[in-house]
Amino acid sequence: MQKILGYMRKAIDEFNMIEKGDKIAVAVSGGKDSFTMLLGLKNLQRFYPKKFEIIAVSINPGFEFFNSNLIKNFCKEIQVPFYEEHSHAKEIVFDIRKEKNPCSLCANLRRGALNTIAIKEGCNKIALGHNEEDVLETFLLNLFYTGSINTFSPVSYMDRSKITLIRPMIYTPEKYIQNFVKREKIEVLPKNCPMDGFSKREDMKNLIKSFQKDLPYIRSNLYGAIKRAGLEGWNINKKKEIEL
Repeated sequence: MQKILGYMRKAIDEFNMIEKGDKIAVAVSGGKDSFTMLLGLKNLQRFYPKKFEIIAVSINPGFEFFNSNLIKNFCKEIQVPFYEEHSHAKEIVFDIRKEKNPCSLCANLRRGALNTIAIKEGCNKIALGHNEEDVLETFLLNLFYTGSINTFSPVSYMDRSKITLIRPMIYTPEKYIQNFVKREKIEVLPKNCPMDGFSKREDMKNLIKSFQKDLPYIRSNLYGAIKRAGLEGWNINKKKEIEL
C-alpha cells in the first residue's frame, strides 16, 4: 500500500485533486482498482493535510452475478459509509439496444447514476479508479479510432451537476494493484460483463504489451507524449466533460 499511496499522492498533489472540506463519493465497482482506491483514500485521510470525507458508492448495473453484499461488507470492515444505486444499464445496453460497442453507453449510464447519488449525499467530488493502463489505453483508442489526441483528464468539472471528477490512480501501475490485492487476499467481484476480454480496450492493452518487449519504456514515452501534447486537463486543473 505504501507504493500505491505514493503514486496516489503524486497525482492528487500534482493536479490539486483534494481540497479542505471536500466530500468525495468513491465509485466502487467491486473490482481491484476501486477497492484499492477506496483503501488508499481511507489511509490518506489519516495524514493528508487537507481534511476530507469519503463515502463509497456502488452502481448495480443489473448483471446476474453482481454481489453488492461483498462491497457492503468490505466498506463496513474499513468503516466507510456505503450507498448502492440500482441502474438499468445491463437491460438498456444489452437487452433493448443490443449495442455492438456498448462500453461508452454503459459508462455514461453508470456515470449518470453516480452523479445522482453523489448530489443526493452532498458530495462535491466523485473519485474514479482509472489506473495508469486505463489512461494509456484510452490515449491509443482515441488516436486509432477517432484520429484525436486525447485521454482521461485527471480532474474534470461538470457544469450541469457542479460535480468534479477526480482520478487519483492515474499514475498507479496496474501490476502494483494486482499484487496488492493478491497479497492482502482481498476478494473482488468476478468480471461478469459480456464484453470483458473482447473490447477494443483489451486490444490496446495487448498492443502495449506486445510493444513493450522491444520498447521497455513505452509507458513512460506515452505519458510523455500526453503531457507534451498539452492536453486540456493535463496542464490545468479543470476540464468540462459532457454528461447525461
